[in-house]
Parts: sequence; structure tokens; C-alpha cells
Amino acid sequence: MRTPRPVRPVRALAGVLLAACLALAGCSAAGDSGGDSAKSATDGAERQAGAAGSKADDAKSARRAPSSVPSAVIRTASLTVEVKDVPKALGEARTTAESAGGYVGGENTSRDSDGHEYTRVVLRVPAARYDEVLGDLQGAGRLVERTAKAQDVTDQVVDVDSRVKSQRASVARIRTLMDRAAKLSDVVTLEGELSSREADLEALLAQQASLKDRTSLATITLSLSETPVKKAADDDTPGFVDALSGGWHAFVTMLRWIALVLGALLPFAALAALLALVWTRLVRPRLPRRPAPVPAPAAAPGSLPHARPAPEPAREPGRD
Repeated sequence: MRTPRPVRPVRALAGVLLAACLALAGCSAAGDSGGDSAKSATDGAERQAGAAGSKADDAKSARRAPSSVPSAVIRTASLTVEVKDVPKALGEARTTAESAGGYVGGENTSRDSDGHEYTRVVLRVPAARYDEVLGDLQGAGRLVERTAKAQDVTDQVVDVDSRVKSQRASVARIRTLMDRAAKLSDVVTLEGELSSREADLEALLAQQASLKDRTSLATITLSLSETPVKKAADDDTPGFVDALSGGWHAFVTMLRWIALVLGALLPFAALAALLALVWTRLVRPRLPRRPAPVPAPAAAPGSLPHARPAPEPAREPGRD
């Protein structure tokens, strides 16, 4: 005879499992409905922002660079080389740059007072041939100075490329809205927005082209100068020519100082001459003249002066 098994615990366990399944199903349905609601709200906001032509939403769009992006480096160098023949070295530098696929960006040639020629030339060469061209140029003569610089702009290039794509999409969206616009006011508003976004796109395209040019072509500034001729050492003992040169130099210096002194005294001499002229021509004629002295009467010729008679002596009393 078999013993009957209890049925309640099995039924109770089945009820608990059924309740748990219902609860999980309700939570999943609520989550799905919440996610669908959020997604629909986001889509509606994006459509509304696209219809209004907002720039802020375009700027906030996520931009992710691909993982395998080639590095972009701007390479610049400056060389100063002394050569025997500057025109010849300049021709060789041009040939080297053009053979590597580059070109001459600028050139400036001058000559000093001693007749030595000096040339400064800017060369643009492909970045792949940068090291090769640099070695050829510095081997043309005696290297005096060398400066090289490398700047990594990979992040900037990726950012500009992404902004260009986003701006192009924004311009295309505005054009689509213009095709669908029915009111004249909407068309005018969209045209102004389109002009603004196209201007931003042109600025980004110019920046992109500049980065591409500087990263694809390296810049080398080459300065060429003639090797100075070494002069023979002069004898320290002075000779006749040295003495003559020194005396002439002293004589010229003395004349120079005399000229300086005369130049300094010239204003005072001019003033003194002017005062003398004023005194002679204006002041002196107006002064009162003194009477001329009367001359003494002259004696008649042939007459002699008479002598005065001598006084008689006094007589003594008692004498006859």
C-alpha cells in the first residue's frame, strides 16, 4: 500500500514562481515603455531642433575619430651653410627640391659691402623625402647652424575633418527645410541660416586645406653665404706708409675740428657784423656832432718875435 504524497507544498511553490514571473514581466514592460517614451521624446526634440536650425545641437553632436588614423606632423627646418659659390649652390638646392617632388616657395638674395653674396631660399618638399633632402642640403658646404622642429597635429586634423562632415550635414538639412518651406518668412529665415552655415563651412574647409598642405609638405629654410677669405697677418712694425697715413689722418682731424669751431663761431660773427652795420649806418649819423676846434693864427713869414724889454732896476735912495 502506497503512502499519499503531500500536494500543498508543490502547489505553493508553483504559485510563488508564477507570481515572480508576472512581476518580472511587468517590470520589463514598464522598462520598455519608459525606454520607448524616452526615445520618442529624443527623436521629437531632434526633429524640432533640425526644423528650427539650431547650431548648438550640431556643435554638441558626438564626434569620434576612427581608431586607425594616420599621424599628421608638421615638419620645419632651418639651415645655414657656407659655400664657395652661392649661385651654384642655389641651383643645386633647387634641383634637389624639384627632384624630390617639391618646389621653391621664396627667395631673397643680397650682397654686402665687401661683395659677398647672401641668399635665403624657402623650399617645400614632401614629408616622405624630408630627411633625404635635408641631408643633401647640409652637405653642400660647411654647416654653420641647423634647427629642426616637428609638431604633431593629428588631433587637430581629426577634429577639423569631423566638424567639416557635421557642417556639411547641417547645410544639407537646412537646404531640405528650404525645399519644404511654404511661408515666405520661413524661407527668408532659412536663407540667412544657410548663409551663416555655409560661411562656417568655408572657414573649416580653408583650415582643413592649410593643415593638409603643412602636413604633406615640409618647409626648409636654407641660408647660403660665401666663405670669407682669410687675410694674411699684417706686420706689427709701423712703416713710412703707416706714418704718412697717421699724419694725414691727424691733419684731416685738425681741419675737421677747425671747421667745427668756425661753424660754432659763425652765428656770433654774423651777429657782431649786423650790430656794427646798424651802428655805422643808423645810430652814428644821428648823434650830435662836436664843434671843430679853432686853429691858432699863424705868424707872418719873415717876422721874428720881438723880445720884451727888461724891467729897469729900482734905484736906491740917496743916489743920483
